Amino acid sequence: MDQLTQNLKDGHMQLLEVPFPALGEGQVMVRNHYSVISAGTEGKTVKDARLSYIGKAKARQEEVKKVIAAAKTHGVMKTYKMVMNKLESPNPMGYSCAGEVIAISDDIKHLKVGDFVACGGQTANHSEVVVVPKNLCVKIDNPEVVKSASFATIGAIALQGVRQAELTLGENCVVIGLGIVGQLTAQLLRASGVKVIALDIDQNQVDLAMKTGFKNAFNSNDEGIGSVIEQITNGNGADAVIITAGTSSLRPVNFAGEIARKKAKVVIVGAVPTGFDRKHYFKKELDLRMSSSYGPGRYDNDYEQKGNDYPIGYVRWTENRNMQAFVSLVEDGKLDLESLISHQFNFEKAKDAYQLIVDRSEHICGIVLKYDTTKELKRTIKINEKSYNSKDVNIGFIGAGSFAQNFLLPNLRNEKLVNVATARATTARNVANKYGFDNCTGDANEVINDKNINTVFIATPHNLHANYVIQALDANKNVFVEKPLSLTKEELEAIKEAESKSSGQVMVGFNRRFAPQIIALKKELNEGLPKAINYRINAGKLPADHWTQDPKVGGGRIIGEACHFIDLCAFIAGSAITKVDANALKDANNLLDTVSISLAFENGSVASISYFSNGSKSLNKEYLEVFCGEKAIVLDDYKTMDILGKGKKTIKNGSQDKGHATEIEEFLLAIKEGKELPISFTDCYNSSKATFTVLDKIKGA
Repeated sequence: MDQLTQNLKDGHMQLLEVPFPALGEGQVMVRNHYSVISAGTEGKTVKDARLSYIGKAKARQEEVKKVIAAAKTHGVMKTYKMVMNKLESPNPMGYSCAGEVIAISDDIKHLKVGDFVACGGQTANHSEVVVVPKNLCVKIDNPEVVKSASFATIGAIALQGVRQAELTLGENCVVIGLGIVGQLTAQLLRASGVKVIALDIDQNQVDLAMKTGFKNAFNSNDEGIGSVIEQITNGNGADAVIITAGTSSLRPVNFAGEIARKKAKVVIVGAVPTGFDRKHYFKKELDLRMSSSYGPGRYDNDYEQKGNDYPIGYVRWTENRNMQAFVSLVEDGKLDLESLISHQFNFEKAKDAYQLIVDRSEHICGIVLKYDTTKELKRTIKINEKSYNSKDVNIGFIGAGSFAQNFLLPNLRNEKLVNVATARATTARNVANKYGFDNCTGDANEVINDKNINTVFIATPHNLHANYVIQALDANKNVFVEKPLSLTKEELEAIKEAESKSSGQVMVGFNRRFAPQIIALKKELNEGLPKAINYRINAGKLPADHWTQDPKVGGGRIIGEACHFIDLCAFIAGSAITKVDANALKDANNLLDTVSISLAFENGSVASISYFSNGSKSLNKEYLEVFCGEKAIVLDDYKTMDILGKGKKTIKNGSQDKGHATEIEEFLLAIKEGKELPISFTDCYNSSKATFTVLDKIKGA
């Protein structure tokens, strides 16, 4: 299938042949009939992508700050490669579409294959097939209105602005900005019995509003426009002003203050600055409100991605119910979408549509892409036709996000890469092209079931690790899985059982064991003596809604990251863990991510791990001290290591090396030579089990 993508480095757009996206729990797969281009939002994205590096830096100053911080940690060259990896990746475009359901997950009961739906959100792209969460798609009862219903996302944005204005029958409202959102806002207000005054600085948009029946549509640059509005509102001023314009000027907000009556509401829907003049807002006690995109649920991961709805008795109008209301109005003939469609392009000509937006050579309002629904689509993409030798290490890769692309895949370029599976279609194709995979897919089962593949890398979200590890072991494949090995003790025991029956081996990506400083540290220690280890991790704060904090997805930071440090202490001690204790600092969100861990080992070694999330960002992340046989070794953030004994020796690194490359090299070498993996399954199992014990201790289990 084809998907419209844009390269953020130079703005290059293309229809990229990609596999079908993965269908997950609570999701719907849709074959698009139409999708809508947002000239404002998407037009800005296109323009920003075509800027010079300096221009991009000015437009995205927060991202620049993150890059500078990363360079201080990882070094300039590694950070440069990470930034280029991001900029060179193809990014899907679009967020409003409609089409026919071609597959649903087992837990979806309100839809069936063959239904027509309108879709919204970050996966409702300009693509022949999309997969969207259930709360971001709504059923279309009348297939005849699919084209108009493809505006549902944009319509929901307009509708939420109207709801924020809280207008009643017979009141009046001024709409400032008559792009597609403004035009829809005006139509929605009219449908609800509100008198509309429509304004724009573009006479073409004013003319369009008049064409669709708005007699009170004016150019806001006209002299005396304030007096005209005063006359229409019987000298009272506007009951509400909805700003749907997109501009860096303060004029819309200040003008809204001038024309609004006392106690009126001013609702900001468009991208405008809010540093307004105080005079009118203060004297009139105006109520300034922001409208959050499609409505309640937007930007809430629990609602959008997990499908947890808000009870209708408490939240009457969610983003899904806004989309439903918009589609119902379209089906009832209450909205005139056809008059708002200024251009329609076949999907194959999508790039021409975006060039039209950039050039602004014609009047633009609603732009629709039409798809050829008779075309036969490929679910998976075969890039190279090859045969494989079973004696070689033939690799399949499941999950290839930013971590995998920055730290794992660059170390596999010279290997035999058979197939890569990712949930996002563009990522699968980009990774396949960039690193040399022969195939790409959205279905992880294709990797696991491929008889040519004997080694599987797993770098998915944490909640998927255990299932894929077990499936791969059941298929007798070797497995490299990023930490954590599992999210629950039950999953860990199931993996142990699968490993005992499999001819394949499994290793967790505990990469710090392979860092050059750790290798040097181990050589300095007397293996026959017990060690005292002190490991401080300034982990930094993550918000409560970050995916790693979710116990069902990321497992929390102790399972997701602290397992690294438990394993490294066991490796340095050179002995099995015999005792685990832990205490957590209480916090308002009960995240349990500031924790003091105490370990005891069979050979008498002890370790104290301080995993703290409440420190300063200016402090280095990791600080390790090891005491043994009148020696003290101090490792500061994998950059500097001091070895103190009879004298002092310092080992410095220009940038961090936490062992990822060596880890991959030794893993593959062991498979090629038919040897045991560099980290035994017993070690992986024991470190994981100890991590669950830590969690039990801090929860009081």
